[in-house]
Amino acid sequence: MAEKVEARRTGQGVGEHSVPMFWPLSAMFAAEQAALSVPDHLLGFLKEAEEIDNPPAPVWHTKNTVRLDLSTMLLREFGTPGQGTPGQGIPSTGTPILVDAPYAGHGATIADFGEGQSLVAALLAAEAPAVWVTDWKSATPEMRYFSIDTYLAELNAAIDDLGGRVHLVGLCQGGWLSAMMAARFPQKIASLVLAGAPIDTDAGHGPIRELAHAMPLAAYEEMVALGEGRMPGKFMLAGWKNMHPDKQYIDKYVTLYEHLDDNSYVERTKHFESWYENPLDLPGNYYLQAIRLLFKENRFAKGQFTGLGRTLKLGDVTCPAFLLAGEADDITTREQVFAAKDLLGTPPEKISSALVPGGHIGLFMGHKTIAETWPVIAKWILSND
Repeated sequence: MAEKVEARRTGQGVGEHSVPMFWPLSAMFAAEQAALSVPDHLLGFLKEAEEIDNPPAPVWHTKNTVRLDLSTMLLREFGTPGQGTPGQGIPSTGTPILVDAPYAGHGATIADFGEGQSLVAALLAAEAPAVWVTDWKSATPEMRYFSIDTYLAELNAAIDDLGGRVHLVGLCQGGWLSAMMAARFPQKIASLVLAGAPIDTDAGHGPIRELAHAMPLAAYEEMVALGEGRMPGKFMLAGWKNMHPDKQYIDKYVTLYEHLDDNSYVERTKHFESWYENPLDLPGNYYLQAIRLLFKENRFAKGQFTGLGRTLKLGDVTCPAFLLAGEADDITTREQVFAAKDLLGTPPEKISSALVPGGHIGLFMGHKTIAETWPVIAKWILSND
């Protein structure tokens, strides 16, 4: 049980759970397990369960301003960008660091989750004067035809607004988008960090890889049709939860019931669920392209993906690169990340890597990884300025 509590506290191994219809079942099971039958305690549990399943929208931990408001994203600015002002140039000190947050169903606050769980804060603490983050927008009906090219084009616009050359930090699905940018415009990328990024989607034997190949494209298309041209975040959330149904539908509520008198635990749980239970919708065109071209056909790793009018090859990426993977990551396995060592055109001596304990989400918000690994990555980035 101590391990479960620690996993919830750090963000390592969390990323599952919750369906409202299971509240009564969970309550009865928790009461039986704890040998308790106190009505007030049970009512308190149901109240907290309701709140964590219907939380408010997530908030940013670190103070920031919006530098750009584009169709696909808000470009958020953290820190002190020297003499640069929004829309009028770049920081006076050093190459800008741009964090390309995941766009796979959850919000960009994963990069700035909370105290001791913010990779943005870790980069700033390492004496980076400022950091920028792509805060991707949930897809509206008008965005349903947006493609991967749309996101590449607006990421390119953000880079140009920052002066035309950046250190690019790609998280999860933001990793393959960042690698595409480095392949399409190598002169614009000073260094590339790929954290939990599925570069070779055929590598390893993770459940996401297996599902992508086993589930027919027509099934994905049907979900997009049900979303009226968008992939609803609630559909993706249900899929992630069903990867670990025991943890998602039982363990979460049992642990909550057992720690109902621990205000700190309850508040940490609510904070995490505010991020996890508020998924983003994705444009159907973008989503189906990613499923078919990247996860089914693996075209990017094979050098067969066309982006912004050019065939994109990982061998054209020659900048210094840092690869980060999690030992227990079953979303993006280490093999998918570390395959970049052989696919990038970067000289081997300019590629660094780290394999850290924990799962996928822990790469971006785990206390230990934030405290020990991201400062190393920050210093590596600044050494390549």
